[in-house]
Amino acid sequence: MKDDKYKDVLLKYGKETVSVKLDKEMCNVLYPEDLPGVYDPQKEVIDSIENPIGSPSLKDMAKGKRDVVILASDITRPSPSNIMVPPIVDELNKAGIPDESIKVVFGLGYHRKQTEEEKKKLVGEDILKRVRCIDHDINDCVYVGTTKRGTPVEVFREVYDADFVIATGNLELHYKAGYSGGYKALLPGVCSKNTIEKNHILMFSNGAMPGKIDGNPMREDIEEGGKLAGVDFIVNAVLNSHKEIVKVVAGDPVRAHREGAKYIDKMYKRVISEKADIVIASCGGYPKDINLYQAQKGLDNAAYSVKDGGTIILVAECIEGLGEKLFSDWMVNASCPDEPLKWIKEEFRLGAHKAAVICEVLKRAEIYLVSSLDRDFTEKIFFKYAKTVQDALDEALKKHEDGAKILVIPYANSTLPYVE
Repeated sequence: MKDDKYKDVLLKYGKETVSVKLDKEMCNVLYPEDLPGVYDPQKEVIDSIENPIGSPSLKDMAKGKRDVVILASDITRPSPSNIMVPPIVDELNKAGIPDESIKVVFGLGYHRKQTEEEKKKLVGEDILKRVRCIDHDINDCVYVGTTKRGTPVEVFREVYDADFVIATGNLELHYKAGYSGGYKALLPGVCSKNTIEKNHILMFSNGAMPGKIDGNPMREDIEEGGKLAGVDFIVNAVLNSHKEIVKVVAGDPVRAHREGAKYIDKMYKRVISEKADIVIASCGGYPKDINLYQAQKGLDNAAYSVKDGGTIILVAECIEGLGEKLFSDWMVNASCPDEPLKWIKEEFRLGAHKAAVICEVLKRAEIYLVSSLDRDFTEKIFFKYAKTVQDALDEALKKHEDGAKILVIPYANSTLPYVE
């Protein structure tokens, strides 16, 4: 006879799935509320640039320009540049700007340089042949001013020299800057290491959190820096959890961005009635859980839904281990979670900042890590070890009283729970 008291919930883990059996009365499963993908994505891009938000049309704005830069995301981001960039180039041609006056600059932030094959994958072979496509150079930047929060804005020379800048990208929740997209393609996208570090320090300030713009010091600093450097027009895609385009917004870097953020909120901001005693969070599988550095995003979102002193079960394969060298060094060499928090205040270092963010959560909650990492290593970096999600849940239930509330977040990297 079927037991109706329990249900099995499937969670993505690497390229596979794992299951956990849950008491129906004790648990709630929180999924994104996906909007459908548009029928014709390229037409959606064309419509957006012909009917921009808060600005004249791209064709009218670009007339007479001699050196146009299109900012595009690098290979680590899911931005559909291959769909967005060709119509933008075509529209610039209609404004009288030839291909040789247009260049695509990939914003690397602090990431590695890309191969030609990766560039082709991002924008397509036709664009790669038609216009110059280059990586941003973190060591060749020009100072344009300082924000009121003290961030010196140093921008890649090729962007600085342009007389018209279009920023593209995908809009999604960002664990500290509120949202991606908008001016973020410029800062940190095509800035110096000095600029990126100074801006990223603000992630430890009050108000730096996902889904928040007003009163978010990190986002406000990005937008002030973007205005100093100059972005004339944006084209941002909103994607559902299947990476389908549901909306493209274009036009003014602030007004169009805010309109796009409304679609993100509809899909990924999810109301819960109360915080849970136990939160089971899957990052959403590969590549979101390829290493702990990426899986941190899911942990951070899960932290908004757990009670102080509660338990988070992070489901992340981490087939490539911790992922980033400095992050790994800080996690491995710390003797307790307090140390990375102390070190980051003494000297902010990119990469290592995520060790401090994880340790902030470790101070609030007990965290099980269900991964490919062995027990000794898992415990060395301050997580509790469990071979399976079910093992972790069974152990967590021993700690919490009868009737413990359990929340499951199958796509934690992109789902933000909040209590109204």
